Amino acid sequence: MACATMRTTRVAAARSSAFAGRSTALRRCVGRDVASTRMMAASLQFIRGLDEESVPDVKLTRSRDGTSGTATFVFDEPAVFEATGELGDITGLYMIDDEGTIQTVDVQAKFINGKPSKIEAKYVMRSSGDWNRFMRFMEKYAESNGLGFNKA
Repeated sequence: MACATMRTTRVAAARSSAFAGRSTALRRCVGRDVASTRMMAASLQFIRGLDEESVPDVKLTRSRDGTSGTATFVFDEPAVFEATGELGDITGLYMIDDEGTIQTVDVQAKFINGKPSKIEAKYVMRSSGDWNRFMRFMEKYAESNGLGFNKA
């Protein structure tokens, strides 16, 4: 709420040279306020800046005490295989949303008859905080892609 209050005083503060430094800080605060209200679609990337178009199968496991877990992503014929040579190499799986980026480098390509056919990636969650953050990401990703959750 402090940013909303400062937004109304920014014009008055900018007119006075005594508040010139503060008006810059106020503008930054207002910029963060506006950016935080904008919903960013969740996406998966193998190459930074290139969203993966294919939707993976995701399998989750969790320890009995809830302190750790694993997410296994399986992408059948991902679009990244077509762009790999032009835009760079696959450096990991990046899960990007409005909270930031979750990443794993445990990524393996599977080949059939010498041609890439699928990618498997594993993300290991070592704490309940990691699990909760991952689940928030997956809820946003599911909403962005019209997916659902089936409990086994």
